[in-house]
Amino acid sequence: MAKMEKQIKQFLDFLQNEKRVSNNTLQSYSRDIHQFESYLSQNKINYNKVDNTKIQEYLKHLQDLNKKTSTISRNLASIRSFYQYLIRIKKMKYDPTDNIQSPKVEKRVPSVLTADEVEKLLSQPKDVDLKGTRDKAMLEVAYATGMRVTEIISLDLEDVHIEDGFITCKSANKQRNIPLGSISIAALNEYIKDARPIMIKDENEKALFVNVNGKRLTRQGFWKIVKFYKEQAHITKDITPHVLRHSFATHLLQNGADLKAIQTMLGHSDISSTQVYTQFQDAGIRDIYRRTHPRA
Repeated sequence: MAKMEKQIKQFLDFLQNEKRVSNNTLQSYSRDIHQFESYLSQNKINYNKVDNTKIQEYLKHLQDLNKKTSTISRNLASIRSFYQYLIRIKKMKYDPTDNIQSPKVEKRVPSVLTADEVEKLLSQPKDVDLKGTRDKAMLEVAYATGMRVTEIISLDLEDVHIEDGFITCKSANKQRNIPLGSISIAALNEYIKDARPIMIKDENEKALFVNVNGKRLTRQGFWKIVKFYKEQAHITKDITPHVLRHSFATHLLQNGADLKAIQTMLGHSDISSTQVYTQFQDAGIRDIYRRTHPRA
């Protein structure tokens, strides 16, 4: 299977250097394709002899391993991309994934906080010490911008434009400017002026949010912070940093924001990803109907 390994390496290089996919996406493709290679190797199947039936058998194999529908669907997409790349470089004449339907993935309703719960959570960090000042700024930014965890921890000091009231978010090879509200601006200002200069150990540190060692905060660090304040606020819902992103989008929509504007702020390339939030809006409309229509 050495030859397949070579093709996989070329494919991953192509994704990284030409398609400029994010590191998370690259890792995901790599994991899926290597898992597929391992299956082919165990079953003594040559990658360029794979046909429709073999792909179906592999998907069934994933099913038997109790993989989630979304995981199987992503695996198929990764394998399809790999074979289409091989066709592109003339190593294959046909795509064995042709006409194979992705298993239907149910769009899960994102978990969201009520405005009251957001208020409770964001009022927990107290800016009486350096960590509290940082945490307040970080949670306010998360809810004010709807940014992903990776995007927030990747922020550099230069990405914050306090005077102009926005933050520049760089993700993969794209970037977007997201407005900041007055509360998040005040919290950021205090953190940048009073806490960060003391927390950093190296004047050349670029990271906006740093840990107690003065280094860039990690994903795990952010998750722990959110979990800590959720418990402090006695909120029973499971809260992850992503829940703040969902809450940001839902509250904007419920208060009349345009779906296209929310798509831009969230950095969704496809509006169908943003449309999942409309079900919350619809629920609100149904509630109004029930309360106000004379024959409801």
